[in-house]
Amino acid sequence: MKPPAFHIMAKPIGALCNLDCQYCFYLEKEKLYADNENFKMTEVVLERFVRDYIAGQNVPEVTFGWQGGEPTLMGVDFYRKAVELQKRYSKGKTIHNTLQTNGTLLDDEWCRFFKENGFLVGLSIDGPRELHDHYRVTRKGEPTFDEVIRGLELLQKHEVEFNTLTVVHADNVRHPLPVYRFLKEIGSGFIQFIPLVERKPDGKPGSLTFAEPPSPDQPAPGEAVTEWSVPAEAYGDFLIKIFNEWITQDVGNVFVQHFDVALGNWMGMGSSLCVFSETCGSAMAVEHNGDLFSCDHYVYPKFKLGNLMNQSLGDMAGSNAQAGFGQAKKESLPEYCRKCDVRFACNGECPKHRFILTPDGEPGLNYLCAGYQKFFRHIAPAMNTMGRLLQQERPAADIMEMIRQSN
Repeated sequence: MKPPAFHIMAKPIGALCNLDCQYCFYLEKEKLYADNENFKMTEVVLERFVRDYIAGQNVPEVTFGWQGGEPTLMGVDFYRKAVELQKRYSKGKTIHNTLQTNGTLLDDEWCRFFKENGFLVGLSIDGPRELHDHYRVTRKGEPTFDEVIRGLELLQKHEVEFNTLTVVHADNVRHPLPVYRFLKEIGSGFIQFIPLVERKPDGKPGSLTFAEPPSPDQPAPGEAVTEWSVPAEAYGDFLIKIFNEWITQDVGNVFVQHFDVALGNWMGMGSSLCVFSETCGSAMAVEHNGDLFSCDHYVYPKFKLGNLMNQSLGDMAGSNAQAGFGQAKKESLPEYCRKCDVRFACNGECPKHRFILTPDGEPGLNYLCAGYQKFFRHIAPAMNTMGRLLQQERPAADIMEMIRQSN
């Protein structure tokens, strides 16, 4: 059964990137297409993708998400063509575009294009210079902070709407407030934190750099994590310290994705972020050649749904395979999770991270469980208060004055 709406993360340049971030899980995907000398999406594939993606959405607004690798390696003319095709096939629907970039290749032409066409740009930056440059380096091992800031300044010069994405790893997790305050200082009004969790390879012949994530329906205890992966409890502490500052100073002015999503779950509205939803499966990834996969984190042969050149995106999104993939997130929860008092806020997070044992030895517990339990229990009183404020048709930001008065 075709879903009324679904999201596809487009990878027009595949896994190719001009940087060599040590922790990047996607660079290795190049090995899946070892015989492909040209990773660029052709105009034929682009047109089929744009046409079919819009046609498959039974909603008035459609959002295209462009990622990589580094999507700006395609060149600005590729996206001019994409916008032209979107207008041709929109059939009255409103079209939005987002693009996630490391920012190092941006120039005035790029930023003029973004502004003229209303692109929302996500900028990847891991904090102040010493924290950002710890892992985000060029292919020569050189730091990238100055080039990213140059790209940021160009976005601001041309008044391009942007947000920031920060990977939280073993190094910057120890500096939550410097990271948060830095992001505010550079003008980020919408902040995303992505916990870095990657397992070491299992050593099997032909295995990729990182271990393949467990199937959503078959969670299992896995291998040790890489040295740059974020420790679970440290990640909880990271979020708590930032939340403590945000709840007293920045509610309504700075939007932190984790906090917004948590409030939605506390109010019974459901999660707008797949990792905290009860089920998943409505966010897929399409590679440069048209191959469609169940999820950006599951770009492996057994999770390939088909190719858009010979199957419709709507049919693949509504296939039994994809429905099963999404439903398995809920059905595979261990009993330990089902009894948890903050399950409604977490829902076991991403199946990709479910590879440790519960205290009673059941497989399928999320690696980050201890951190999330700590975080969600800490924010519960504030979430309850903000929920009541919104139900009273008052702004959630009123909680800041309430805290000041109580102190």
